[in-house]
Amino acid sequence: MEHSFRNIGIICFALFMFAGTARAASEQNEYTHLAGKRDLVIKRGLTPEARQCIECHARKTPGIVEAWKQSQMGHAAITCYDCHVVKKASPMASQCEGIKSTDIYISPMVSSKTCSRCHPQEVEQFLKSGHAKLAGMPVCDPKKLDGKFQRLMYVNEGAAFLDGKIPVLTGLTPKGMPAYNRAARASGCQMCHGTQVELGPDHKPINETWPGGVGTRYPDGSIGTCTVCHTRHTFSLADARKPEACGACHLGPDHPNIEIYFESKHGQQYLSHGDSWRYESTPDTWEPGDYTAPTCATCHISGIGELATTHNINERLKWDLVHKKSVLRSGERGDGQKGEIRMKKVCINCHSQTHTDIQMKTLDNSVELYNRYWTAAVRMENDLREKKLLKPDAWKDGFLELQYYLWHHAGRRARHGAAMNAPDYAHWHGFFQIFQIYKDMEQIYDYRLKHNKIEELSPVMSTGPY
Repeated sequence: MEHSFRNIGIICFALFMFAGTARAASEQNEYTHLAGKRDLVIKRGLTPEARQCIECHARKTPGIVEAWKQSQMGHAAITCYDCHVVKKASPMASQCEGIKSTDIYISPMVSSKTCSRCHPQEVEQFLKSGHAKLAGMPVCDPKKLDGKFQRLMYVNEGAAFLDGKIPVLTGLTPKGMPAYNRAARASGCQMCHGTQVELGPDHKPINETWPGGVGTRYPDGSIGTCTVCHTRHTFSLADARKPEACGACHLGPDHPNIEIYFESKHGQQYLSHGDSWRYESTPDTWEPGDYTAPTCATCHISGIGELATTHNINERLKWDLVHKKSVLRSGERGDGQKGEIRMKKVCINCHSQTHTDIQMKTLDNSVELYNRYWTAAVRMENDLREKKLLKPDAWKDGFLELQYYLWHHAGRRARHGAAMNAPDYAHWHGFFQIFQIYKDMEQIYDYRLKHNKIEELSPVMSTGPY
């Protein structure tokens, strides 16, 4: 009898626990956990206005709503209303058909200012980073570099030189020029660097000024597009932690970082085993064990060991490997000495101190080698300029065009290849090409000094091999 009562007690307890668990699971699915459900159930934690937005867009743009349902935002009941609604006084305030004649105003653009309401530390860190500094680049600011970048985008790449002498006017979208003159900028430059958003009479962004890259400037005064890395509307940690997120901009002949990564042993491990890694760990808990080799985010952003997560990608960098001459980072570009210490703290989570020190020294030596080439190239340039043996248009001058490739293409490849352990990019795509370019520059230099004139036919091939 005692045994029977005990069994009945166990069964009752199990049924009670099952009922409680089922009810909790049901409530979670019904109210917050929306992933995987085609029919959106909206009951708790959402205002009538938020429900209206979701239900309308579930019909008109179902792809957006389905992505949101699978996101952490959706699980937390953070809706379109929370991110897209702005004050009536906002320069970006407009109304879609669903909210006409109401006091609700929205913007299709979500700036970092909006994100900072929930992620203040991340945005503060970002604004100190090189990504935010892209907003000050000449892609966004036509006054930078005396308009040289504007001439490159519109007159040269935009083929305005084929149409006759069309002056480059001040402003983001020069008036009086055919739209195709601006196509190279709108489809290329601004999609990574960013853009200065301009608004039409309806307060919506006008063509060719939106969307833009990570350094975009918004009419509300803010800088930065978080969704460049945290793709809308899933906002997945996994997306941001995988190298493909960075590879959208960090690739190609002038900064082939994604190609360099895939050549490296780190990239090989990712390609072989990355499908089994865990990418959804919460910030500052994503550690070795979740992965067996780092991605871009591991080294430059994520918390690891004693280092906390940072959205300032300058913090762990020693050298400036982007500009014409590599120098120790300082000022707004970071602190190179601290950057080296921090990056070593990343490396020693998986490598010995000896291995880490050797790799860092190899990079230092590679930087010194590149700088010697660049210093010699500048010395020749100054001699030619003093003797008026350079053309006023750098893109039509063989020496200056080669000098550009030495820095902007081969020079970056050599330095980045050395930094991220990609021997082919450091050597054949890097220092070997630097040597070839420098040799050709030297021949042009010698000819001009000997004959005191500029050669009649440029030997430079703009499309290659550089």
